[in-house]
Amino acid sequence: MKRNKLNKQQKIASYDPGMIYAEHGLFGLPFTNEESDVVLIPMPWEVTTSYRDGTAQGPEFMTKSSYQVDLYDEDIKNAWHAGIAMESISKYWLKKNKELRPLAEKCIANIEKGGTPQDKKVIKFYEKINAASHELNTWMKAESARLLNAGKLVGVVGGEHSVPYGLMQALGEKYNKYSILHIDAHADYRQAYEGFAHSHASIQYNAGLLPCVENQVLLSIRDYSEEEAGYIAKSRGKIIAFSDRILKRNSYTGTTWQKQCEQIIKPLGENVYISFDIDALDPSLCPHTGTPVPGGLEFEQVFYLLESLLKAGKKIIGFDLCEVAPGAGSNGEWDAIVGARALYRLSLLLAKSHGKKVGQ
Repeated sequence: MKRNKLNKQQKIASYDPGMIYAEHGLFGLPFTNEESDVVLIPMPWEVTTSYRDGTAQGPEFMTKSSYQVDLYDEDIKNAWHAGIAMESISKYWLKKNKELRPLAEKCIANIEKGGTPQDKKVIKFYEKINAASHELNTWMKAESARLLNAGKLVGVVGGEHSVPYGLMQALGEKYNKYSILHIDAHADYRQAYEGFAHSHASIQYNAGLLPCVENQVLLSIRDYSEEEAGYIAKSRGKIIAFSDRILKRNSYTGTTWQKQCEQIIKPLGENVYISFDIDALDPSLCPHTGTPVPGGLEFEQVFYLLESLLKAGKKIIGFDLCEVAPGAGSNGEWDAIVGARALYRLSLLLAKSHGKKVGQ
């Protein structure tokens, strides 16, 4: 019997997780989107990136790297049984990104020379980019809602960090209230950064205005502005920041990571959305990301925290993984290799959080 004629249980029975199946979907898994519990939405968008580009290639390169990820997980027996799939990368958004990125570069160059978004020579560019960002958010919300209504667990794969806004909106309609755990080197509370209403540096500012977001906990931030620091301080506890400097100082004086995780998790509500910018990690793990910053977290630190989140009774309702940017040459694959493994772990924890039978 041909594999595409098998049902999910038959595919599980006939599949060898020790083999490499590059002809299959994400991670070489044999499941269709309809059969998978976790469905990911790729968004190849980097229009508002303010420093180094490349994040639009993240979904494609992580998919290629995913075929080399071993599916065995020492904490979750038969973890891959839940099924993880990713939708096809949109040719429409690839084309839009290619068309608009050069216009954004002109806008950014004008800002760097002392200009403003209202300058005659760039104002039309801003109008096009901000309109496209609104279109992207509307599309992402509709696509996320379609999958959520079909009973799927949803994650977004960037691209720059502006892209999950529509998923955040759709989750608000499903869950009413939730917290955001924002794992990032940057605070992302800049309002319309460089004139772009939905800048990659504005995602948490925009998310915080959604009525469904009850609070935001920031983790590992270490490069942010005085204005953002003031905005956080004036939030009356709605925004709680655990900066990289504070985390490191606590560890130097004897506070264990376990204890710090308890402190990070405590203010989060019952439902938690994970917003993960890969630059939260030590730059040795993501050297080609758009704005790398010294310091940061180790890979297992992040996932010890997320596992502790589940043990504390919290529910992960969705996630994004953004800013994975493969570089040129043989060393350029490293970012995607790390990103693919982060994507697998995030997907497994999302499934586990909802009681999916990943261990059977």
